[in-house]
Amino acid sequence: MQIAYLECTRCGEHLSADLPQNICPKDGGVLFVRYDLASLKGKLRPENLSGRVASMWRYAEVLPELPAGEKPVTLGEGFTPMLPSREYPNVYVKDEGLNPTGSFKARGMSAAVTMAKHYGLRNLAAPSAGNAGGALAAYAAAADIEAHIFMPKDVPLANRMECDYYGANVTLVDGLISDCARMVAERIDKEGWTKNEDGWFDVSTLKEPFRVEGKKTMGYEVAEQLGWKLPHGIIYPTGGGVGMIGMWKAFDEMEELGWIGSDRPKMITVQAAGCAPIVKAWEAGKSTSEMWSGAATFAAGLRVPKAYGDYLILDILKKSQGAAVAATDEEILAATGYWASIEGVFAAPEGAASLVAYQKLRASGFFRTEDTVVLFNTGSAYKYLDVIEAQEKKVRREPAVAQEIARHIGGIIGPF
Repeated sequence: MQIAYLECTRCGEHLSADLPQNICPKDGGVLFVRYDLASLKGKLRPENLSGRVASMWRYAEVLPELPAGEKPVTLGEGFTPMLPSREYPNVYVKDEGLNPTGSFKARGMSAAVTMAKHYGLRNLAAPSAGNAGGALAAYAAAADIEAHIFMPKDVPLANRMECDYYGANVTLVDGLISDCARMVAERIDKEGWTKNEDGWFDVSTLKEPFRVEGKKTMGYEVAEQLGWKLPHGIIYPTGGGVGMIGMWKAFDEMEELGWIGSDRPKMITVQAAGCAPIVKAWEAGKSTSEMWSGAATFAAGLRVPKAYGDYLILDILKKSQGAAVAATDEEILAATGYWASIEGVFAAPEGAASLVAYQKLRASGFFRTEDTVVLFNTGSAYKYLDVIEAQEKKVRREPAVAQEIARHIGGIIGPF
């Protein structure tokens, strides 16, 4: 659909989408794409989606409209399966590991690179904990655009290798994703696209408006795959939090279109105990988070010391009467093995954290057996084999701890 304007999520400022935009120039707020959905209401109905392509582009009317002759940069991302749990009644696993490049990051990068190509941008840059870099590299290759990716040197091997094979320019950094982000910002400040038509454009998490648009399609899919009835809860692994932010935006859009009512799922953030700034802020009743010191977890995508959109995530938790849960690395590893052996889903560590959160919320009474809950697996464990193996070796050195955690969630931890 034609973009009406870009809106700052802090001050409400409206910006034109005629040129590339990053963040609000007034206050640095995240920009949302806004459409004239009122004009679409009644013309597009859920039943109109029947028979459409099984990708995120089936929702083209609520994604940026391209001029005649331009096509999306797509590798078949989206419309991933919603798998009924074999163990828990009313629980579903949304398996984003079946996306191109093996994670949910494909959605956001498909939309962002599509618009970058539309704008004529030639060099895209981003920091990445792993999967976003791989997705950027893949979609940039498909669009014949240069990708510049800054990654911590200890990212999973698959992430580094895929970026290399896609032809991206990779810089390995001795530090965290926050250090990578600083380096990208410094480089763009010196030679960004506004200074040079061949300069770099920042496609970092929430530093441009279109990755949210790709990620929001997860919300449309959850609704469609559940018969246009939203679940009681959604558990989402949260590093940068774009997926949660995007889904919440999707729910508002669907209500405006008349597809759903005003009820919303309880949105649940799950983070690693070794890097849980959102959990800490939520428990303290704060509206923003503090930089997490000494971030450490083998779930690379959760090793984000401070999310740029933390204020949006915490607001969503509050509005949805949700919760924020921390999972230890031992619990995450146990859940990875358990999900694989019981559900047949070999989840990324970040995704496996969703199971840990569900177990804890069921035990506390937050969720009941009859509540419909969607657990997001955000990626494939095949991209984490080296870090999973390293974590298994670490846990084996403390077998008593490993077995206690395994008993706690009823699972297994690797081939002891």
